[in-house]
Amino acid sequence: MNGEVYRPPADTGLSVIHKDDDLLVVDKPSGLLSVPGKGAGLADCLEARVRKVHPDALTVHRLDRDTSGVFIMAMNAVAQRHLGLQFERRHLSKTYRAIVSGQVQADDGEIDLPLIADWPNRPLQKVCHETGKPALTRWRVLSRTATSSHLELAPHTGRSHQLRVHLKEIGHPILGDPLYGDAAAASRLMLHAHTLTVRHPTGGAVETFCAQVPF
Repeated sequence: MNGEVYRPPADTGLSVIHKDDDLLVVDKPSGLLSVPGKGAGLADCLEARVRKVHPDALTVHRLDRDTSGVFIMAMNAVAQRHLGLQFERRHLSKTYRAIVSGQVQADDGEIDLPLIADWPNRPLQKVCHETGKPALTRWRVLSRTATSSHLELAPHTGRSHQLRVHLKEIGHPILGDPLYGDAAAASRLMLHAHTLTVRHPTGGAVETFCAQVPF
């Protein structure tokens, strides 16, 4: 948290997208940790709020604190293992929406830049062609204004802060990004996990879950 005071959003109840015997899908609010942080005052998180209502829910993945959107949890250990393998082996797909600084000139493209932790400046990540791990993001422009562009992003790897670093590196940081851009440029990080497509742990049917874009 870099000494920053954690002020999670008010707990107004869960925004449930889907629930069955294996899966719970919720819309995570911006500003809320996915799991508890280390240290005093960092216990309030999506995982804790979910478990107040669904004590058996198990965490499978994470979203950055300031990113909103689709967040999937397992309702039993078998489903957790099934989903965990899909994330590990990239047998799923995700799309994000972002509003970035400046007019992106091309209509679509990809960013293929290897990433690694910037250890002296943790939790920052950085591009490093010598030691970085492969990271690929595909994007397309949905709309433009005079000063910004609304993008759909499809990460094909799941590196920490991947979308945020990649967009900064091409000169179009995400608005409201306190780490890689100008936090004052928007009221929040303008990054939202829009869709998540997985195979259902029971039966293997392909299902897509969607969280309405809040900006």
